[in-house]
Amino acid sequence: MSENKEPHVAKLVYDFTEGNKDLKDLLGGKGANLAEMTNLGLPVPPGFTITTEACKVYLDSGEEPAALRDEVSAHLDALEQRMGKKLGQPDNPLLVSVRSGAKFSMPGMMDTVLNIGLSDKSVKGLADQAGDERFAWDSYRRLIQMFGKTVLGVDGDLFEEALEKAKEAKNVTVDTDLEAADLKKLVTAFKKIVKKEAGRDFPQDPREQMDLAIKAVFDSWNGDRAKLYRRQERIPHDLGTAVNVCSMVFGNLGPDSGTGVAFTRDPASGHQGVYGDYLQNAQGEDVVAGIRNTVPLAELESIDKKAYDQLMQIMETLENHYKDLCDIEFTIERGQLWMLQTRVGKRTAGAAFRIATQLVDQGLIDEAEALQRVTGAQLAQLMFPRFDEDAKVAQVGRGIAASPGAAVGKAVFDSYTAVKWSRSGEKVILVRRETNPDDLDGMIAAEGILTSRGGKTSHAAVVARGMGKTCVCGAEELEVDTKRRRMTVPGGHVVEEGDVISIDGSSGKVYLGEVPVVPSPVVEYFEGRMHAGADDADELVEAVHRIIGYADRMRRLRVRANADNAEDALRARRFGAQGIGLCRTEHMFLGDRRELVERLILADTEAEREESLKELLPLQKADFVELFKAMDGLPVTIRLLDPPLHEFLPDITELSVRVALAESRQESHENDLRLLQAVHRLHEQNPMLGLRGVRLGLVIPGLFTMQVRAIAEAAAERKAAKGDPRAEIMIPLVGTVQELEIVRDEADQVVAEVEAATGTQLKLAIGTMIELPRAALTAGQIAEAAEFFSFGTNDLTQTVWGFSRDDVEASFFTAYLEKGIFGVSPFETIDKDGVGSLVSLAAKAGRETRPDLKLGVCGEHGGDPESVHFFHEVGLDYVSCSPFRIPVARLEAGRAAVQSEGSDHR
Repeated sequence: MSENKEPHVAKLVYDFTEGNKDLKDLLGGKGANLAEMTNLGLPVPPGFTITTEACKVYLDSGEEPAALRDEVSAHLDALEQRMGKKLGQPDNPLLVSVRSGAKFSMPGMMDTVLNIGLSDKSVKGLADQAGDERFAWDSYRRLIQMFGKTVLGVDGDLFEEALEKAKEAKNVTVDTDLEAADLKKLVTAFKKIVKKEAGRDFPQDPREQMDLAIKAVFDSWNGDRAKLYRRQERIPHDLGTAVNVCSMVFGNLGPDSGTGVAFTRDPASGHQGVYGDYLQNAQGEDVVAGIRNTVPLAELESIDKKAYDQLMQIMETLENHYKDLCDIEFTIERGQLWMLQTRVGKRTAGAAFRIATQLVDQGLIDEAEALQRVTGAQLAQLMFPRFDEDAKVAQVGRGIAASPGAAVGKAVFDSYTAVKWSRSGEKVILVRRETNPDDLDGMIAAEGILTSRGGKTSHAAVVARGMGKTCVCGAEELEVDTKRRRMTVPGGHVVEEGDVISIDGSSGKVYLGEVPVVPSPVVEYFEGRMHAGADDADELVEAVHRIIGYADRMRRLRVRANADNAEDALRARRFGAQGIGLCRTEHMFLGDRRELVERLILADTEAEREESLKELLPLQKADFVELFKAMDGLPVTIRLLDPPLHEFLPDITELSVRVALAESRQESHENDLRLLQAVHRLHEQNPMLGLRGVRLGLVIPGLFTMQVRAIAEAAAERKAAKGDPRAEIMIPLVGTVQELEIVRDEADQVVAEVEAATGTQLKLAIGTMIELPRAALTAGQIAEAAEFFSFGTNDLTQTVWGFSRDDVEASFFTAYLEKGIFGVSPFETIDKDGVGSLVSLAAKAGRETRPDLKLGVCGEHGGDPESVHFFHEVGLDYVSCSPFRIPVARLEAGRAAVQSEGSDHR
């Protein structure tokens, strides 16, 4: 029917025979799939669906659409004629369920009412119809209980308490042991509760029951739990829910009846077979509630061979039709099989990859569709080690899940100890209030990092992700005392240095003691330590290998790595990086070179400054030589020094104490005093907006030219060794084209000098980071002096929002997420409306000035699945991310290309 393709908004109710699976926006997932099964000729209880449009009108105005009652009446009349019985008639009642059904599955988040149509009069008719008085009265008490709680707002605990008293009076422990007489008394008790708590009698008019239940389902769309779930799952709040009115079928009418759940494949592993549960003489809610033990679905074959064979045939039909794993709910009523629901089933990450490749092999889907069946988030789950969920452990805290993984080690409270113990063979967890660049050695040595401050893009989080280290940040309930080398957890327990702790970077949980860890075969595969074979883990690796291969063949975006040394660069190549998009040179100035940097900062004369730069030059050159070796033939984008200089000096408090102690002891402290004076001189109220980036290169003569010379000389050396260095020099924090022009002129002069001295022609591209709003807004001008843009979306997000990433995530982001101001942190997924608009504007303006302008992104968003899709749409050439996120970015770049092509065709 053409109506199914372009439904008229005035039509508010659809019979199950009228819809199809493509009308989920209008009929919700449940209604659309019930209609699809009806169209396939499968045994679906007759019914109809009230559209999401009706719900939206009701939610907007507080009133149901004027035409809704008449349309519901017409469809109810048709349903009664088909069933040969009327809703709630005394002698042979038709009973219906009223169920929610949004476009996206929201299990248990909205309301459902069963057995509508039962009343004091019709309960006897149901008993006669079924030949089972107990069944009828049990159905009636369930209706009053569900209706009272869901529709009339009665406290559900009151019904539960009355039910418990009934069981105590009978001296039984389960509901099924209550007899008809007991249930009659329970119905009377339930009605009294309704009268007292709701201020009205339980409605005896079946149509009133149905109308009130429909309204209740509409209202449940805006219930607290539904809103919270939508925020968590990032489901839009304006979709509304459909309402499905379905004739009741019963699985609790004797041993030839029952109810169950079936999966066309194992949702845990993806393997084909017979998976599910069945319960004789029961209603569906009994299976969910666990009142009685179910039996494996395979046992249905011996219980009811005819129904089993029919179910197997239907399962095959549905899987071939939906071309995917299907989750099915069914009921058998006295030997008659009824299909109550089907949907594309949820599955584990591993099952998702296996099923996608299985369906390709079966010819049900092609490679492009297989890419749409998996996500980068699922791949990330497979890549990080996890704790054994069956282990019994003591959780003592929870912070922000900053970098996934599972890490176990002895708690240490400074980097020196972390390195020392690690070199002795100990596994350690570095525990700090917050980290800074000086902690890098300790972070590298540690199995994981735990901080009591900071958020997902704090120093600890960003660096940890870059290294593939597990990290939990902002665990504020943990009191970290680095001086006394201890941490106090809620309840007063003290974790001393050397005590073993475990941190889960996927959940943010912190545990006392050692929790067993399950390794990731997928990471071992990317590292080249594992190959596809016969066992279960190898099957998973093979599936991941194939899916990533599909993505690589289809993607337009290239994927680079954020890497600061040769070791990270080599790992990035193993993970599939096509170059380095961000090498942060500040990390090369730490450790043994700190004294040289201090001398540079303290230099009083030009000669002293030049001497310090002269000593740093060969060290920088050696860094770049190794980097170019590791990434030979691939582009390497090197960012010149970016952070404020004070970060390379000792802590102001520590220095003050040292100076004071030296003075009290009348000891020599000239160098410490000079350092303290420098720290005071360089102190800034907001260093993020102070003397850093290109401003350093302009204020400190020779600093940037030293780095450019080191890059050029390293590239020339690699060329002389028959290598293929492809260096790109990136100027950070540019806000105006004049800044870039000055630095570029100096850089071009240095490169020319190196070319003349070595007799080597160098092609070093020079570009800039776009990380300030002004840079984005004047990108057309800046492109006149830049051969490439790399969007630094971390700082761009900070400067657009006015957020300090080290502070806000731990302080008020939780409230913003709970209140729905954010669907997700803008540091985690790019803010398309704000930050994204600037990226889009700058990309367009830059290419209008310079059509061959290369565009990339090197902020943390480069490895975020949703953000990768945005960067594809904007037309960037590449994304850059930490080595461990490269496979995720490769996968999502392929998925983005497929989705983009599909939307173009539409």
